[in-house]
Amino acid sequence: MHVTVYSARNYEWPFLQQAAAFKHTLHLRAEPLSLNSADRARGSEAVAIFANDDASAPVLAHLAELGVRYVAVRGAGYDQVDVAAAHRLGLRVANVPDYSPYAVAEHAVALMLALSRQLWRSQQQMRRHDFRLDHLVGFNLHGKTVGIVGCGRIGGALASILHGFGCQLLGHDVDPNPELSTRYGLRYLPLPELCAEADIISLHAPLTPATHYLFGAALLAHCKPGAVLINTGRGGLLDTQAALAALRSGRLGYLGLDVYEYEKGIFFENHAPEPLKDALLAELLVQSNVLVTGHQAFLTREALTTIATGTTSSLDAWEQGRAADHEITLSALASPQAHSPTSAVVAAPQAPL
Repeated sequence: MHVTVYSARNYEWPFLQQAAAFKHTLHLRAEPLSLNSADRARGSEAVAIFANDDASAPVLAHLAELGVRYVAVRGAGYDQVDVAAAHRLGLRVANVPDYSPYAVAEHAVALMLALSRQLWRSQQQMRRHDFRLDHLVGFNLHGKTVGIVGCGRIGGALASILHGFGCQLLGHDVDPNPELSTRYGLRYLPLPELCAEADIISLHAPLTPATHYLFGAALLAHCKPGAVLINTGRGGLLDTQAALAALRSGRLGYLGLDVYEYEKGIFFENHAPEPLKDALLAELLVQSNVLVTGHQAFLTREALTTIATGTTSSLDAWEQGRAADHEITLSALASPQAHSPTSAVVAAPQAPL
């Protein structure tokens, strides 16, 4: 099968090449899928897309006109795909839901540790040959209360890691997993109560209309003063302006982001030769209590291997006339895990108390 791979990066190529060897012909395109780049898929039966590609209805319609019949998402979240439109057009869609929950969970912990131990500020001082410790006092994770928003596969992996650190665990999910309570003592709470109790909050929810700006000014006002907020889920879960205001007021003490609501067109590209045009991101990057990474939580050898083999497995199934193991059906859109099987959809926050 001929497959156009959009948003293809050099780090992916060895893994994709090995997984697809002698089975599929991959046409790598560095540019993201959009209405302008859809023509690049001419002659391909399938496209393989990533997080910031545009698989909206108009783009899918153009792909269908070109003869594309399959859309393979190289990851778990598929909020970038209009699945209903795909089904209307006769396009089949699949994702890779289990590529490596621990890759993302461990990155969330890395952000927590880097912020709690002032590593960003420490490195800036060290490079200036300033070896004082005066501004580098941190805090232990042991004994802290951590709220996990979205307790699916990634949230569950995070719970197991933080339990080992000796953290007290809170959770919020519309489909609670009792095993997390049994194994790790995790207590499920409504979001405002979770925010009021948690020293650290980690977001692992999918992005849906119900969860867009889930953490806005109203919910951030419930956070314990000086709380740490970590987002490795989707950028749109957090109102960045509201988060910056909460940092200025001291309501938030630290912010760790691997995703950013306006990352499309910025992340995954080298913008070093030019000034950063996103003023909001520029403001985030100069804060000493903010750490931003460029959507790299998934980026481990183990995860890349599983993404490549999972994507190829879907292509194999379609070429053989079978349904893919992780094909996204219309019925799946109505399930609690819609848009990201790594975490259940999170209930909208309650009104301020």
